[in-house]
This record gives sequence, C-alpha cells and structure tokens, in this order.
Amino acid sequence: MTPRAQDPLAPLVALPGVAESSEAARAALATVHRHPANRRGWPTTAAESVLRGAWASAGVEGASVRLDADGEHDEVLPAALRVAGELTGESLERAVAVWTRSPLQELAHLHLLAASGPEVHAEALGRPRPEPGVAERLQGLAELVTGGTGVPAPVLAAVVLGELSGLRPFGSGDGLVARAAFRLVTVSTGLDPHCLGVPEVTFYRDPGAHRAALDGFVSGTEEGVAAWIRHCCGALEAGAREATSIAGAAGACGAKGGPARGRPANSLRFHREIRVPSVLWSAVSPVRDDRR
Repeated sequence: MTPRAQDPLAPLVALPGVAESSEAARAALATVHRHPANRRGWPTTAAESVLRGAWASAGVEGASVRLDADGEHDEVLPAALRVAGELTGESLERAVAVWTRSPLQELAHLHLLAASGPEVHAEALGRPRPEPGVAERLQGLAELVTGGTGVPAPVLAAVVLGELSGLRPFGSGDGLVARAAFRLVTVSTGLDPHCLGVPEVTFYRDPGAHRAALDGFVSGTEEGVAAWIRHCCGALEAGAREATSIAGAAGACGAKGGPARGRPANSLRFHREIRVPSVLWSAVSPVRDDRR
C-alpha cells in the first residue's frame, strides 16, 4: 500500500501567527456574508466589491486611478476592469469551474484579459515565460489548487498570490493575474463564495508594506513566509470590513428605493463612491473566450 503523500503546505499552518490570522480572516468573511444586504442582494454588493478591487489592483501596479473625470488614462486600469469582468456573475461561475479543474488554463485566460501595452506580442498572450523552472513551478501550484493540500483557504490563497506575484510567470500583467487568482481561491474554497471581500484595498493603501511582505515570501525564510501569510490574511480581514461598508450602503440605498435587492448586477456600473469615466468603459473591449 502506497503511503499517502505529505501535505506540502501543512508546516505553514504552524508558523507564528498563521493559524490565528487565518481564522480571523475566515470569521470576518463569514460575518459579512450574513449581513442582511447580502442575504438576497449579494449580486449587487459583489459587483461593487469587484469594481473596487479592480481600481485598487490597478493602483498597486502604479496606474493612475483618478476616477472622477474623463480624460487620458494608461492601459492598466482598463485591463484591471477586463479582469474584473471575469469575477462577476456567470463569468465567475465559469472561471471557478475552470480554475478548480484546470488552473493553468484559467491563468492563461486571465493573462489574455490582463496583458496590455504595445510591448506585449500576440504570441505571448496566455503563455508562460520559457525560462527554466517557470512551467514546473506553475504545475506545482496547479497541483496544490486541485487538491494537493488541505490547509485553510486563507493560507492557500496567500501561497497562490505569493507564488504568482514573485514568479511573474507571464512577464506582463502578472500582478493583475495574481490578485484575480487570489480571489478565485477564496471563492472556489468557500471562504468568500460570493466574492464580497475587497482585499486589494490593503495592498493599494500600503504598497511599501505589500512589497516588503512579498520580498519576505520570495526569500523563503520561515519568518518571511509567515509574515506574508499574515499580511494576506490581514488583507482578507480588512477586505471583509470594506465589504461590510458596501453592504451597509446597499441596504441604505434599497431602503430609499434604489436598486432592488436580489437583482443581479449585469455590469460593474453599480457604485456610488467611485465613478468610472465613460472613456474607460469604451476601452474595456471583450476578449474571446476559448475555454471549454
């Protein structure tokens, strides 16, 4: 009888503060899912969450995220909005189905959405860099996502985000891809099934701390990896607080005769605190979906 393979991520849970941070993130997200506005109206609040996440994710990449007027914008924010479209409604359902079955296929599709700029060649879209070790590390990550570990979901999400952010497997759009994959882990594992949290806001508000934490993860030391996981769990917890504010605003809006509770959000245009200029929506062109 072949002995069962040891969980490669199991030792991470024993690192200082990891178990506690993971549980705090889980509890915070569970609480926001029980908010009255999210019991039936979660499609609306989820769309707002994804929009705010796209805005913050673009900001992490150094893009201009001034959303109060039409004008010239770089290509990162429209790319972030294209990725955001993958994380709402029926698109999210398809993405999760592909992610749990074939993570590398979903990563390739996310890169098609995220890659931007004239320096990105068409033949490179969705294809990992050919450097030694890149394909092997992606395959190892895919094995973890498809059942190769039993660690708590926040820990797995942190490892996925850290590995993709540090590896930069495509050479363009990698940050947007990594943070979208972070969300897909939280949805597919049931940690944040409706995609309500906004963890990206933490990364955007303190980019220095985010870079330092990522450097620690890439270093591979126990201290660095533990600090990164705690950082990501803290972002999930803070993202749940952001989701609570969204739910509160949605509930108040519904009470005043605003968008009907339970009405699915068919676009990312539902928002009050953030106004996306029309020029950006015109830049968010559809991308062919060849996944099966």
